[in-house]
Amino acid sequence: MAPAARVGRGPGRRLRRMNRADLLLMKDERLADAQALLAAGRWAFAYYTAGYAVECALKSCVLARMIHTGAVFEDKLPVFRVHSPDVLVGLSGLRDELNRLLRSNSAFQQNWTTAKAWTEESRYVTTTPRATAEKLIQAITEEPDGVFAWLRQHW
Repeated sequence: MAPAARVGRGPGRRLRRMNRADLLLMKDERLADAQALLAAGRWAFAYYTAGYAVECALKSCVLARMIHTGAVFEDKLPVFRVHSPDVLVGLSGLRDELNRLLRSNSAFQQNWTTAKAWTEESRYVTTTPRATAEKLIQAITEEPDGVFAWLRQHW
């Protein structure tokens, strides 16, 4: 059985287990949401939602690592309480590969720097400039040097 994450904590919510396929679907949906929000002039939430898509992709990579290595995280997958792209890279076992890629590919380095600047607290920001949201979406989707182009090899 593939590892899964429990989500949906809080009053009145039932716990639901999520697997890699769920996270990848969420990644696609959040990216599409971000693009629609950007087109609608909702730049602050477009930025937040694009970053959330990266978070979903990285969490899928963490689950992939668990499947391939048998790694088990303590306390019932606390990784799913982590939102930082940089921390999730470490938990996914991709730190060394990321560092090599950052040294060898300046276009990817710029894209990763943009993506890792995202925080979950951006959901509370209401004044994100359009250019900031556009830059994050581009950093995620650019081929062949975008964040998803790299993560696609690992999710």
